[in-house]
Amino acid sequence: MHIYQLLREAKPIVGIKLEKGMIDFSAALRAYYFMKRKRLMFRIESIFSLIQNGLAAEDSILNVFDYLESHDLWTQFIINDTVKILSPLPQTGKIICLGRNYAAHAREAGYDVPEEPILFVKTKSTVIGPGEAIRIPEAVGRVDHEIELAVIIGKTAKQVSKAEAFDYVAGYTIFNDVTARAMQKQDIERKKPWYRSKNFDTFGPMGPCMVTQAEIGRPIELDLTLRVNGGVRQQANTRHMIFSIPALIETITQWITLEPGDLISTGTPEGISEIHPGDEIEAEIEKIGILKNSVEAA
Repeated sequence: MHIYQLLREAKPIVGIKLEKGMIDFSAALRAYYFMKRKRLMFRIESIFSLIQNGLAAEDSILNVFDYLESHDLWTQFIINDTVKILSPLPQTGKIICLGRNYAAHAREAGYDVPEEPILFVKTKSTVIGPGEAIRIPEAVGRVDHEIELAVIIGKTAKQVSKAEAFDYVAGYTIFNDVTARAMQKQDIERKKPWYRSKNFDTFGPMGPCMVTQAEIGRPIELDLTLRVNGGVRQQANTRHMIFSIPALIETITQWITLEPGDLISTGTPEGISEIHPGDEIEAEIEKIGILKNSVEAA
């Protein structure tokens, strides 16, 4: 199931794409609660809110649709007008990223394959959605694309085992970990943290939607492809990750509590390359979709 954060007539709503079309799930959920004589205790304008309130699971969503369909109300919620697709989590919580989680990428960057996960963070101010521009400041030097599968956390996770890890996942999306490569290299050579090279505004394109676990299935073996101006730059499969999603969740939650709406971006494969103002980037992951962004001078 593909869940979208939309802007409809200047109002944020949650949309769900099904064979019958795009459904205004915010309106459908309000109708469901009204007909069941239940009181909605939260706003339903965002995917983040659905996750926070435990309603992002596919079974929960299908219960709403089945009930409304049984009352012949289905067609009232199909969206026929123009909507804007936003990042699925424009106000995400923590963004925990993986460095060198594909062996070929570690080697192309001149490093050994890591023996344990390399973690760093990006701030939510980096996040932009589909169709928005990555903005590169003047004189910053080389800037690279990095396509990654991102895991969206569905409930509070602390000291979670590998066996339980998928119970804490709400879904998946695409994340482009844009990096000021020249600045990162300079900071590493000077033995300084390379936080700043990852956290420029707009350096975290995300989208186009959140896809539920049932849609992705297990094991997680998804093709990743990144194109710049139509030419393929990165192409791999998530089965080549060094540290699996359960291993990452187990490792991270030993030290850090993950909360609903947090993101784990699982690292990029080989093929990173420089991007420039005027470029058009397409980051595609099997079963999720295509995240498109342009590049501009800031």
